[in-house]
Parts: sequence; C-alpha cells; structure tokens
Amino acid sequence: MRKNNKIIVILGPTASGKTALSITLAKRFNGEIISTDSRQVYKGLNIGSGKITKKEMKGIPHHLLDVANPKRKFTVAQFQTLALKKIQEIQNKGKIPFLVGGTGFYIQSVVDGIAIPEVKPNWKLRKKLDKKSVKELFLMLKKLDPRRAKNIDPKNPHRLIRAIEIVLSTNKPVPKIGQRPTLPDFNILQIGIKKSPEELKKLIHQRLQKRLKGMIIEVKKLHQNGLSWKRLEELGLEYRFVAQYLQDKITYQEMIDRLQKEIEQFARRQMTWFKRDKRIHWVRNKSEAEKLIKKFLK
Repeated sequence: MRKNNKIIVILGPTASGKTALSITLAKRFNGEIISTDSRQVYKGLNIGSGKITKKEMKGIPHHLLDVANPKRKFTVAQFQTLALKKIQEIQNKGKIPFLVGGTGFYIQSVVDGIAIPEVKPNWKLRKKLDKKSVKELFLMLKKLDPRRAKNIDPKNPHRLIRAIEIVLSTNKPVPKIGQRPTLPDFNILQIGIKKSPEELKKLIHQRLQKRLKGMIIEVKKLHQNGLSWKRLEELGLEYRFVAQYLQDKITYQEMIDRLQKEIEQFARRQMTWFKRDKRIHWVRNKSEAEKLIKKFLK
C-alpha cells in the first residue's frame, strides 16, 4: 500500500453546506477538491446546480467542474475515469484529494471501485421500460439479476431502467460492487453532514429564494445557446421546473412550490442512499470533522 493513498470524502444532501465546509477543511489539511456532482460537470449549469464561484474557492484548486457539454449525457464511467486520474495527480503532489458532492453513485464509483460497463443508452428499450411502473421494473430486474435487485433503490426508476439495460445489453449481471479492476488501494475517510429534516427544509427554501432570479436567466441563456427544452427538463430539478415555467407549462408560483417540494424529496432520496453505507461518519459541525481528519491523517 502506498504511503500517500488517502482520500477524504465530504458528502451530504443538497443545501447541507458541503461546499463551505470542504473549503475550510481543504485549506486546513493541504487538500484539493474533486467535485462529485452529476450536474456541475456540465458547462453553463452554474446557478441551478449550485456550482462554486472562483471567489468562493478561496484559492483551493477544484477539479471536474465544467468538463462536459450539457447537450450530451455524461456517464458515471466517464466520471470514474477522470476522477481516478485527478486523484493520482493530487496525491503525486503530496496533497490530499477531497471528493465533495451529493451524487451517491459518483462517490461510490471511486469508494467501492464499481466496474462500470460502458453500455450506450438504448433509447428504444428505455421508451418501452418507461411505460412500466416502478414495481414492474423492480420485478423484472429481480428475474434478470437477483443480486443487483438486492442492493438497488427499488423506488428509483432511472437506476432500475439502467440496470435492466446493462443486463440486456451485455447478457451478464450488473458488475458487482466492490470489484476493483482498475483501482489503486485507497484509504478512504467518508464524512457526512448531518442536518435535521427541519433544518434542511429551511436551508433549501433560503437557497431557492436567493437563486431563483439567476436560475431563470441561466435557463433562458442555455436555451438560447441551443439546449432544447427537452434536454433542459432531463437535467432535472431546477432546470426541469424553470424550463416548464418558461414554456408556460406551469405558473411562477407552481414553479416555486414544486421546486421546494421536489428538492426536499431529492434530499430525502440522497439520505436514503447514504444511510445504506455504514462507513460514513456523520458530523454536525467543523470541529467534529477536523477531529476525524486529524486522526485519519496520523
């Protein structure tokens, strides 16, 4: 095992304060930050994705922001390849890579070294599967790949469809989590930010109010620059509802109400994903996080 093989992960639900905490910790412990956010990889998705600004970075290098064209889907496999390369570069400089974000599958692709098959989307199949209920999709996966069905979120239609697509395209089960075909032997500390549902609800509301005007301008601009309404809606949450409002599909008030509700639900789904991983150390503040890191880096 290499001496400098340590990685620190800062995760948590949306609006929990990962960005601010990670800057403080990276400054304190000689780190550089790798974003693990599935929308911040896209160029131009700034306000709606909560992307950090140059000023907020406070001189800490950030990686894997603005690396993809929003017109094309960016896959977990692409993320994994880029992230492993960056981790190596940061460690070679004698620094600590901090993986920061809320996309559970991105984090897991590094932490557990999932062997992700480069299976291209099968749109015909997806269209067919889209018509099925979540329950039907889950039962279908259970028949095709019982092992994957055991550790998948049974209520997430996107994950279920993707798993079925992989099995049907490769005629093999979805690669097992924990397979590390290409991964170096990392020593990883995962820190989660703990907030009560009430606190989170309030933080989501505050952030939404602060960003709303900027998000509308951003979505208009993205559309003017050639991003179709369909693609904007596919980018989820903020982009979906602002795009619907700009197409007069929903009213301004409906947009706000639905955004608040959907972001809260999204945060709950993130927590459901994270809670399954018993290796995460949950903290309420900076000093608890610092204590864990000091011990880990000894």
